[in-house]
Amino acid sequence: MDFTGKIAISTGAASGMGLLFAQNWAELGGNVLMCDVNEAVLAEKVAEINSKGKGKALACLCDVRDYEQICAARDMAVEAFGKIDLLVNFAGGSACRIQKVDFKKHPEFPDIPIDVYNWGLDVNLKGPFFFAHAVMKQMREQKDGLIVNIGSIAGAEGSTGALEYAVAKAGVMYGLTKSLALYGAKYGIRCVCVSPGPVLTRSEMSRMNTLLGRAADPQEIIDLVLYLASDKAKFITGENIMIDGGRTIMLGGK
Repeated sequence: MDFTGKIAISTGAASGMGLLFAQNWAELGGNVLMCDVNEAVLAEKVAEINSKGKGKALACLCDVRDYEQICAARDMAVEAFGKIDLLVNFAGGSACRIQKVDFKKHPEFPDIPIDVYNWGLDVNLKGPFFFAHAVMKQMREQKDGLIVNIGSIAGAEGSTGALEYAVAKAGVMYGLTKSLALYGAKYGIRCVCVSPGPVLTRSEMSRMNTLLGRAADPQEIIDLVLYLASDKAKFITGENIMIDGGRTIMLGGK
């Protein structure tokens, strides 16, 4: 694949799959605006990408809960590169895990502080919604663009341990992705959701069962995103694509 001259925004880009996507995109010639709240690590990763002399990376300190910061990120991309071809909403994660909830102290859903869930809903649902709203303004002018949302097996299965994460991902996978595709079609804008099962971004993911007997390598998820961004996928929109090793067709997902 060759993305020379193409411009992407990657959220959650200082680590994990957001970073891996940015590295791949630049390696294939594309330019990328990398958004994250971890300024020091982000600057380091951007410098690493730029040292390779292929696609250009720019760092943007951006909290996906803050619409003004999101609009500033959009404007930074347009000012630097002239357009936005692709937005990938990687930023997210289970609020209980990220905020290190003590399950001995807060054992069940009603016991967990509502502020924890509020953070998770903001990042995982409102973040992609806000970014799509901001970036669609530019894509509408261009009459072209692609938004790739990142869902999760949790959005299909539900969860008692990460309830807000499952709720947010279900909203992204179905309501948000389909609605953006419906609106965007008349402007040449596509929207697709990629929903992974267990991925080896954390070692504990290897304990989740799949029909194929393993968790995904993160590169397998990024390869699908890159395919969707290529000219070969121009006829795909409004879809939630599960990439879960067959987990969803297993009885009870177990």
